[in-house]
Amino acid sequence: MNSLLITNCRLYDVPGEAPLRSILVRNGLIERIGEATPTPVADQVLDAGGRTVSPGFLEVHIQGAGGADTLDATPEALQTISRTCARFGVTSFLATTVYKPRQKNPHLRLAAEYTGRDLGGAQLLGTHLEGPFISPHKRGMIQPDCLSDASSAVLADIYTLLGDTLKMMTVAPELSGSEEIVRTLMANKTVASFGHSKATYEEALRGFDMGIAHVTHLFNAMPSIHHRDPSPLAAIFERPSVICQVITDGVHIHPAVLRLTYKILGPERFVTITDGIQALGLPDGRYVYNGLEYECKNGTPRYKDGTLIGTAVTLNDLVGRLMRFTQCSLSEAIRTVTANPARALGLEKRKGSIALGYDADLVILEKDLSVNTTIVAGKIVYQRPPGT
Repeated sequence: MNSLLITNCRLYDVPGEAPLRSILVRNGLIERIGEATPTPVADQVLDAGGRTVSPGFLEVHIQGAGGADTLDATPEALQTISRTCARFGVTSFLATTVYKPRQKNPHLRLAAEYTGRDLGGAQLLGTHLEGPFISPHKRGMIQPDCLSDASSAVLADIYTLLGDTLKMMTVAPELSGSEEIVRTLMANKTVASFGHSKATYEEALRGFDMGIAHVTHLFNAMPSIHHRDPSPLAAIFERPSVICQVITDGVHIHPAVLRLTYKILGPERFVTITDGIQALGLPDGRYVYNGLEYECKNGTPRYKDGTLIGTAVTLNDLVGRLMRFTQCSLSEAIRTVTANPARALGLEKRKGSIALGYDADLVILEKDLSVNTTIVAGKIVYQRPPGT
């Protein structure tokens, strides 16, 4: 089946009183956007019933979902993550995980092998490594055996495992040798992201001068701002080219701080992420991550000592919370999970927008932002069961 026609839909960035639209998809690309009539011929017709159509969500920071984790190192785990993501509007994702020095890291070889393959849901675009070149003082839930000095030899081994599927790496720029690491990442078109760092204001600025262009879960796993110690946060806010990941659950960052952050960054620099782990898409309960037990309550997972370990809140829910906490518009909130992450990964000419010639990655949303249908490359990969 090569063509799909979506009829009677409202575009997420068009006022509600505008006429309903239709979107024609052919061979995985958006071929036509127009009013609902006249109706072109297509192999399959999907009536959106007046619902909102958005670009598919792009998740740059998710470790697991649906009971599976990238560390499981099985094709079935990647399929589970992919299909769970699709249930909540995600059409593309980076498998976020760790590298363990002096170990075989089979999960990385597998993630590289399955990048770009059909996993039955969201498309795996590549890997985001948190570390190993991060501060032991700001490692958060990342275990000590996943850390390393900033070593070119270690980075070479990582590229042996992942090759060009390493799309993002979180780095602490205060580490000795980090400049060479960032230079190598840039040469390989891997996004260098500031995070899990104890850097000072000045060290963070030097990191951005090196070429770091992104920030991993802003505020979390980095020093707090102080009026006599600006910390890396002031450096981040000052650099208009730096795009920032933000967990908008209202737990990782207080809603008041989230509002202030959104005002400073604006809708162009803000990327909403889940930092999702295996409990995402599952009921609250007790689970095990990387050998350690944790408990998930109200979508917030914590180790027994209280350490936050990402979220189990879905990305469509986080879009709604962003709107509620900041009073931003729907189109602005959706931009934080579509156009902005696409631009961060250099995919802004293919993904993140509903435009002619773009990948037909689309999500049909209900008024409450729950997902009705998810489409990846013109193929329906998830539809809400009738009556639910």
